[in-house]
Amino acid sequence: MSEGNEQNTTRSGNGIYIIIILLLLVGLAVMAMQWSKKNSELNQCSNDNTLLKADMAGMNEMMSGYVDNMSNDLKTDFKNMLKTYDDLMVKDKSKADSLNVQKQKILTLMEDLDASKRNGRLNARKIAQMNREIETLRSIMKSYVVQIDSLNTLNVKLTSDLDQTNTKLTTTTQERDMYKQDAEQKTEQVKKGAKLQAYAFSSVGLKMKLNNTTEESNRAKSVVQIKSSFTISENPITTPGQKVVYLQVINPEGRTLQNRSTNVVQIDGLPVSYSDKKEIDYQNQRVDLSIYYDFRGEEAVKGNYKVKIFCDGNLIGTDSFTLK
Repeated sequence: MSEGNEQNTTRSGNGIYIIIILLLLVGLAVMAMQWSKKNSELNQCSNDNTLLKADMAGMNEMMSGYVDNMSNDLKTDFKNMLKTYDDLMVKDKSKADSLNVQKQKILTLMEDLDASKRNGRLNARKIAQMNREIETLRSIMKSYVVQIDSLNTLNVKLTSDLDQTNTKLTTTTQERDMYKQDAEQKTEQVKKGAKLQAYAFSSVGLKMKLNNTTEESNRAKSVVQIKSSFTISENPITTPGQKVVYLQVINPEGRTLQNRSTNVVQIDGLPVSYSDKKEIDYQNQRVDLSIYYDFRGEEAVKGNYKVKIFCDGNLIGTDSFTLK
């Protein structure tokens, strides 16, 4: 290679280096300008921050006389809210869990307030923050008050409706019992009114004559039968039809005269022995009849005999006579 070519190559390489160096110098100059600008901005921010801190310190110093009062007001608000939540839980125990969550938030804020006062960190900014917290809690509390008061209002209405219903039920029950009693009284009156009556009694002893006929006798030794004649009254409200009339004769010894031990009838729900009976067709008109008791060889006892007549489960008449 000739000497001229080497010189040209050397000049070309030196030119490239110079350009690169120039570009680096320009870049450095730009970076220096940017650094200077950012440094100025940083200094400005530092100055602003210093001024703000000074302002805050001045404000805190200016308000230092009011902080204690404001904190006391906050504490009073917290205590009032706690009492309200306690009252709400008394009204509606079903919301105790959710209400206790809100109470715990209030207790935490109260602890934070006390700690800030002890550590000297209680300032206007802290109080403003707590005021925002207490307003949020107060809004939540108001929603619970509305809900529970609405439920209590509904409960009061339901209780009032229930009381009215119970009063009405009591009145209805009393009226029903009164009507029932009245109906029972009327039924009893009708039952009494429908009861037959036996009257015009003639109860005597009978002796047997030689011609096999009988005649009245008051000699116990000669009496073979007892005859009780009477009249059953007319009664338009008694159910007509076939009826059985029972005769009971009780001797002076207090024994019911019976030919069969099975002669028993229910009277007022109790078993009563009878001496004899007769069936009649009763059509609500007066009926005259006689019922006999036959001694069948048994000797009559001296003394007073009692006669009772039963029909339709009732005692309808009595009589008596004496044998000597």
